Amino acid sequence: MKKITLLLVLFSVVSYAQIQRVEPPFWYSDMNHSNLEIMFYGKNIAQFDVAVSNKVVIENIKKTENPNYVFVTIDTKNVPPTELIFSFSSKNKVAFTQKYALKKRRENSKYRKSYDSSDMIYLIMSDRFANGNPNNDSDKSVTEKADRANPNGRHGGDIQGIINNLDYLKNLGVTAVWPTPLCEDNDERGSYHTYGQSDVYKIDPRFGTNEDYVNLSAELHKRGMKNIMDYVTNHWGYKHWMMNDLPTYDWLHQFPGYAQTNYHMSTQFDTNASKIDAKNCMDGWFVRSMPDLNQSNPLVLNYLIQNALWWIEYADLDGFRVDTYSYNDKVGIAKWTKAITDEYPHFNIVGEVWMHNQAQMAYWQKDSKIGAIESYNSYLPSVMDFTLHDALQSVFNEDKATWEKGMIKIYDNFTNDFLYPNSNNILVFAENHDTNRFNEWYKKDFKKYQLAMTLIATTRGIPQLYYGSEIGMAGDKSIGDGDIRKDFPGGWNGDTNNAFTASGRTAEQQQFYDYTAKLFHWRKSKNIIHNGKMTHYIPENNVYVYFRYNDAESVMVIINNSSEKQTLKTNRFAENIGNFKSGSDVISGTSYELNSEITIEAKSSLILELNNTTR
Repeated sequence: MKKITLLLVLFSVVSYAQIQRVEPPFWYSDMNHSNLEIMFYGKNIAQFDVAVSNKVVIENIKKTENPNYVFVTIDTKNVPPTELIFSFSSKNKVAFTQKYALKKRRENSKYRKSYDSSDMIYLIMSDRFANGNPNNDSDKSVTEKADRANPNGRHGGDIQGIINNLDYLKNLGVTAVWPTPLCEDNDERGSYHTYGQSDVYKIDPRFGTNEDYVNLSAELHKRGMKNIMDYVTNHWGYKHWMMNDLPTYDWLHQFPGYAQTNYHMSTQFDTNASKIDAKNCMDGWFVRSMPDLNQSNPLVLNYLIQNALWWIEYADLDGFRVDTYSYNDKVGIAKWTKAITDEYPHFNIVGEVWMHNQAQMAYWQKDSKIGAIESYNSYLPSVMDFTLHDALQSVFNEDKATWEKGMIKIYDNFTNDFLYPNSNNILVFAENHDTNRFNEWYKKDFKKYQLAMTLIATTRGIPQLYYGSEIGMAGDKSIGDGDIRKDFPGGWNGDTNNAFTASGRTAEQQQFYDYTAKLFHWRKSKNIIHNGKMTHYIPENNVYVYFRYNDAESVMVIINNSSEKQTLKTNRFAENIGNFKSGSDVISGTSYELNSEITIEAKSSLILELNNTTR
């Protein structure tokens, strides 16, 4: 009877202590990040000793104040693809085991090509683009169910919807796709945007499966296109599975508990800032429902590094966009960024640094001379040109130029390019998922849309288009975020307007689409735009002129923001025109001689490819 009781007790302990989670769920051999820290989670597993098979060396075992976690670091250097067995023992007796796979990497994975200035990035609000699989609109494993009538609810857009419309994007001239986050967000409401993630190793079931995400990359690559993941390092959602059982108290920034950021990112480099203001900016929570991760905790930082590397390798990704980059612990996020680019030397990462001053934004770009003043390097390859975006909100309604209004705003933006370590690796955009729609500011004025797209397509940097702009979609942020994140027409069964097809578009949608597609298809093959130098001229009469050029070619861009027709004397631009005789407009095909003057209609633009022939 005693033996039976002992066996029952032992069985109870063993079954009670089984592993519930392993993260990363598997890894890859031949990684630069070879010291792999595996997180095991299960009830009271810290009571057990840990060993591993195949003569793999355990470098470290970290147990925290929470007995439900064990962090085991193993050396995977020179370990071929294999299946490892982790043994959990008590008093020299194995209580249970856990299999763990080291998989083979893709060929030349380390040197994968990322996005750059040759690309045009298309930003998709994942829940609002297209519903390719109505069967996953709601899922029993997550709380919020589909409600398309609710502007802030789940509408059913998913990965399959993106895949179904990749040819539409390719025909538009898109070369890289940036969907908003796709990992699980189990908030009770507003989960559609997925920035409050509850499981960072799992695709939200309402978007599809992990395998669907891998397939998205494969389908993009078949078409010569790239997959950019929207990655969140600063925070998780308050429904993240760890929130009810944190590995350590300081896994999050606690005050104790919640305190909101003051949003003043300038405190991170302001030499006059108080310590408390700097702390509250960096450590405060973005909002109450988004717990702030403590990247200064080595366990947290390594968890985030490995999660990012795992997704790149697993899903065959081509780049990251990082949300709220400048709200992170700046030392920790620099280590995170460097670890990724050390693993993948050509991998591009653009950080959301939403500031309104070029020097402050330039601080965050890799090798910044401004950051170097305090010996800081973020290692972040790219930032977003929010100051250009700021100017675009109003400039095309300013018909009369003044010292501060009109195209001088655009000119002044580029005069500060000297602050950036790499001005050609900056994301340029007219709008995104957090701003008013461009076509809302300008009431769907097609001429003003043309002016903005001319600029975005031909200036230095990487152009980004927000879904639906190309068909004239508008939306007013003052009404709510749901209004700037409307469903793309035609993405749902039963939509009466299907803008994914030429036959389904209205005349207005077709007008916007045709211009966008022609412009960005032209740009795809123009190395002179991707990598050429830029010279610009002080605007006169609200007309802005700049050149993109190299040793052999030149493109002259003229943007007339005036409400009147303007005539330009070409001798002013002689240093760039040189021996070129004429220029052909890439949109209309019209040829313009360069020997005297050029006349341009009101609120219009010309993109002239210069050549040595005359009409």
